[in-house]
Amino acid sequence: MTDIEIADQATLEPINKIAAKLGLGDDQVEQYGKNKAKLSLDIKPVAGKKHKLVLVTSINPTPAGEGKSTVLIGLGDALNQLNHQTTIAMREPSMGPVFGIKGGATGGGYSQVVPMEDINLNFTGDLHALTSANNTLAALIDNYIMRDNALNLDPRQVIWKRVEDVNDRALRNVITGLGGLMAGVPRETGFDITAASELMAILCLADSLHDLKQRISRIVVGYTFDKEPVTVGQLGFEDAITIILKDAIKPNLVQTLDHTPTIVHGGPFANIAHGCNSVLATQTALNLSDYTVTEAGFGADLGAEKFLDIKQRVLGKSPDTIVIVATVRALEYNGGAKLADLNDEQLPALKTGMANLNRHIKNMKSFGVPLVVAINHFTADSEAEIQMIKDNCQQLGVDAVEVDAWAKGGAGTHDLAKRVVELADQPSNFTPAYDVQLDDLQTKVEKIAKNIYGAKEVSLSRKAQNQLKRFAEYGWNDLPVCIAKTQYSFTDDQKQLGAPTDFTFHIRGFVPKIGAGFIVALAGNMMTMPGLPKVPAAVNMTIDDQGKITGLF
Repeated sequence: MTDIEIADQATLEPINKIAAKLGLGDDQVEQYGKNKAKLSLDIKPVAGKKHKLVLVTSINPTPAGEGKSTVLIGLGDALNQLNHQTTIAMREPSMGPVFGIKGGATGGGYSQVVPMEDINLNFTGDLHALTSANNTLAALIDNYIMRDNALNLDPRQVIWKRVEDVNDRALRNVITGLGGLMAGVPRETGFDITAASELMAILCLADSLHDLKQRISRIVVGYTFDKEPVTVGQLGFEDAITIILKDAIKPNLVQTLDHTPTIVHGGPFANIAHGCNSVLATQTALNLSDYTVTEAGFGADLGAEKFLDIKQRVLGKSPDTIVIVATVRALEYNGGAKLADLNDEQLPALKTGMANLNRHIKNMKSFGVPLVVAINHFTADSEAEIQMIKDNCQQLGVDAVEVDAWAKGGAGTHDLAKRVVELADQPSNFTPAYDVQLDDLQTKVEKIAKNIYGAKEVSLSRKAQNQLKRFAEYGWNDLPVCIAKTQYSFTDDQKQLGAPTDFTFHIRGFVPKIGAGFIVALAGNMMTMPGLPKVPAAVNMTIDDQGKITGLF
């Protein structure tokens, strides 16, 4: 059966019953129908809970992904089945990938979060609210420039873009304000995808409604003719934008097929944003649970590094355990095997591709957190392939546990859950990749590129060099960096698979996200508005007269 067919056959518990498992009363739960709810922002820590945090990440994936979310959900179900009270904290899917190539983000098989159609499409409207808030701000900025522009905001230096929650390459570069005096001031601009917007990052890093408004007020929308930054607070728009997001900031509660409470909130991409669900969602789960299982997008070089160097600083807690998801398919792909041949046993390619896993293990070890490798089982995997991965990990002093979360749900993930519980009780010595206060922005980029990616050197474009000089003058050197790069490679070239060394890592420019609290470094040709593939997933979707959807997955 397909994922959506399995989800359609599920019997969901009323969402207030799921909330009751967490000890939440009716005054803390705002129902969105029978199966979804928003949670209060003032949920306090429950005494007597272990408050353990488990971070699930992965190796560099194939274009279809390798089931990190499926393993995450299976692990959460398994922990609860083994009587370890657990809550899952996940990101919200973007409709860009859903209708594009990668699909949704609600797991698969018998390890799914439901109602999967709602979550993968409109859900509780968070991404639509973010899109509206972002574009309202853009409209207010253009109106300000046209009307009086008291701050002398230079139309050529407005960096705030409009957004859409779709993959639309035609909107990457546009000209607005055409049509005469009352149509605005013509200027060159573009669109980002909503998941890459600064408002998405702000929503995911704010710890209260007050913090949300303060962060929005700090957003830099552009520069004056004298090259001085202009903020939303200077323009006086922060309250209006916060009002649009007053409901979106509340975490969303749903459930797995096995009725494990799951908080799904925020959805920044990890290749062009920081790739973690909201601090509020993770903190709420931590407050209520013995174990919180959460994820970071794409490979550990992206999402996990950003969790540990960006989100952790706001959350105030590092993971007690890290799980690196690996698959035979992805390792063989990184070892040079073709996508069409990934269902065949290819031990030489697997051996070569193991370098990718080994670098991720080395990187995660450098943060000082206990870790385990989860081998996500696919039906085409051979015993010899699985054993090769286990033997490789054993040589590095790391356990590798095979899981079958897709076919067996939590029952197929018990061995991993038992190992996670053991590791979570071990001492850790968390150490970030750089010193956020002492290292300047260039040093931070170099430490990530050299120590995490394996680069020999970092090359900054002339534009990037000039930006760093200006950012230092503005006092932004003490902010973390968020590198936007391809998810398929440690390099900025998606074709260089495996674990390349002796390469130059190229930064073409920087984007200040002062409200979010970090600086984005644009590597290679990474786009902040994705495009659709030759045959988008949308082509294979159908809906009948009764509203039944097929082809979603």
